[in-house]
Amino acid sequence: MNRQDRTPIYDALHQYIDNRIVSFDVPGHKQGKGHKALVDAFGQKCISMDLNSSKPLDNLTHPTGVIREAEILAAEAFRASQAFFITNGTTAAVQNMIFSCCRQNDKIIMPRNVHKSVINAMVICGAAPVYVNPGIEPELGISLGMSVNDVKKAVSENSDAKAIFVNNPTYYGVCSDLREIVKIAHDAGMLALIDEAHGTHLYFGEDLPLSAMDAGADMSAVSIHKTGGSLTQSSMLLLGPAVDAEAVRQIINLTQTTSGSYLLMASLDIARKNLCLHGKEIFERVCSLSEYARKEVNRIPGFRAFGKEIINGDTVFDFDRTKLSIHTRAMGLAGIEVYDILRDEFGIQIEFGDIGNVLAIISVGDRELEIERLLGALSEIQRRFSRDPMNML
Repeated sequence: MNRQDRTPIYDALHQYIDNRIVSFDVPGHKQGKGHKALVDAFGQKCISMDLNSSKPLDNLTHPTGVIREAEILAAEAFRASQAFFITNGTTAAVQNMIFSCCRQNDKIIMPRNVHKSVINAMVICGAAPVYVNPGIEPELGISLGMSVNDVKKAVSENSDAKAIFVNNPTYYGVCSDLREIVKIAHDAGMLALIDEAHGTHLYFGEDLPLSAMDAGADMSAVSIHKTGGSLTQSSMLLLGPAVDAEAVRQIINLTQTTSGSYLLMASLDIARKNLCLHGKEIFERVCSLSEYARKEVNRIPGFRAFGKEIINGDTVFDFDRTKLSIHTRAMGLAGIEVYDILRDEFGIQIEFGDIGNVLAIISVGDRELEIERLLGALSEIQRRFSRDPMNML
């Protein structure tokens, strides 16, 4: 039997329910018996699994049972030395990376386009950022990755920095030369920290950019819920072999809830199993859908779905082809306008829009039908809403 076929947390929850344990602990709804509206809203099975830490269900703060077993399976799946289940979102995973290596006035090298969780972490711990300006693609107006030469310069000027922090991939699918940046960090005695929130699929698909753990990174924050199929707010923090896992566990426990959601943890368990057993086929299909959508979008006048053609070997070392990023300004529309029109006129919710682009996330739950609906809506937007781009000036 494949070890990755197991779901220890989910199985323990089932066993707990089957044993008909009488609850005099929290949560107070007592598996829904005290709150019919919850059961009506979310279903009996879901509410029955909203349980508290106990001996058969383990404890997230110091796991020794089924949670520990699930974390070991996750570490194997993601080719990491250690995996921590995070129920406070990838925001917490990112902040725990920084808290683990930075104290007051410690320097950390990073791009300027980091997530706000990084900024908030530095406010709390007092770390000092050393910013590397990411490249800007002049036509698309998007931030790119960090140039290797710029990283080398920052390291040479700040040899006392504790770590290099990298976004990989970015929201738009841009990937840096991760292996080289990790090497630069390690050669300088620094840790390599990766915000891999949008990169769960890199561990399971083929012909996709290099993942953080495969690049030799020391820590990576991975949003399993974004592209891996777990529930929103469930995340993992992955460690490489050079990091003290118990010290990181102590840092995590400073801020992580002591009432970790078993629904979130079980969803991580189930998602990991699904990705291990079926991830290759899943992301082969996802890539096929994305490439088809990209090709069809590029047939619509005024839209440009960009992809691997923006690779330049440096600030765009690779491109995540599951991302459907679309430039809109040639149609005379800002990305945020297209974002609003898709939702308000066509009932289609995409991930985000900015001044010149929109992003549609294509992942484990998408089908051909939804892709065709999106393409139809974009064609209709071109027909009904396009205008002279010169009027945007």
